[in-house]
Parts: sequence; structure tokens; C-alpha cells
Amino acid sequence: MSAERTHLGWGEGEAAARLAALGIERPPVAAPLASYVPALRDGDLVLTSGQLPFVGGALPATGKVGAEVDPEDAVALARTAAVNALAAVHELLGGLEAVERVVKVVGFVASAPEFTGQPAVVDGVSALLGEVFGEAGRHARSAVGVAVLPKDSPVEVELTVRVR
Repeated sequence: MSAERTHLGWGEGEAAARLAALGIERPPVAAPLASYVPALRDGDLVLTSGQLPFVGGALPATGKVGAEVDPEDAVALARTAAVNALAAVHELLGGLEAVERVVKVVGFVASAPEFTGQPAVVDGVSALLGEVFGEAGRHARSAVGVAVLPKDSPVEVELTVRVR
């Protein structure tokens, strides 16, 4: 299997149109780093595995937020990870039209010991989901500071969405 799956675009529907208006192209879904799937449907819920902010198959930054990574840059990286999570949902469902609402976001922030701005970093995810889904993008959320993430990524994002 290749490291990334094929890029196909966002397709039809309001969310796809909003992503296009934001100039956000659907990235290929990164191949799992271990034994799991990028997204899984269970009834009317789709849960994504943790998504890193890969761009073109590579991390644009590594290290701890508040040390090697500026918090403002981490917000953009969190937003990229959220786009990657939406791409995993898209791949599983064949589009985003069935997404009824975003239920939960979990954002992990690899943090320098003194860094306490994890909620502000994960706001990048929340803002994007609001832009894409409107009121249906409002969600419950956790923003968690951790010592290290896979590949020394500064952020990792998981989504849970309800589908029709």
C-alpha cells in the first residue's frame, strides 16, 4: 500500500462548497502508522483515529509547542490535522454530505512543560469545523497536553461525527 491514498476532491454538498470557498483541497488520507484504520463507522457515528498535520506526506513542523513550535503555528497545524480527519471521514463515507453534526473533538498538543495554552491551539480545529459545518460544527471538546506524539508531531486530532 502506498503511504497516501488518492486525492479526489471534496465532492458535493454544503460542507464541500464551504471547504472549496476556504481554498482547502482534500488531502490524501495518510496510511496508518500501525494496526488501525483512519476512520470507522459505528451506527450513526464516525470516529477518526488520531490524525497528524501531514502535508504532502510530511510533517511541516516537529517538536513541542511552547518550545520548538510557536503556539500560533500550532493553531494552523491543528487546523491541518482537522482537515486530514475530515478527509478520513470523506474517504469512509464517500463524501461529507451525510455528516449531520460534529459531536466531539479531542486535540492532543505535545507541550513544553510550562506551556498551558492547549485550548487555544485546539481552537484552530473548532474554528475550522464551525466554518465548514456552521452550527452543526459546534461540539464537545477536550484539549490535552502530552509529552510526545507520534513522529514528534506537535498536534494530533480525533473527530467524532454523527451521520444520517
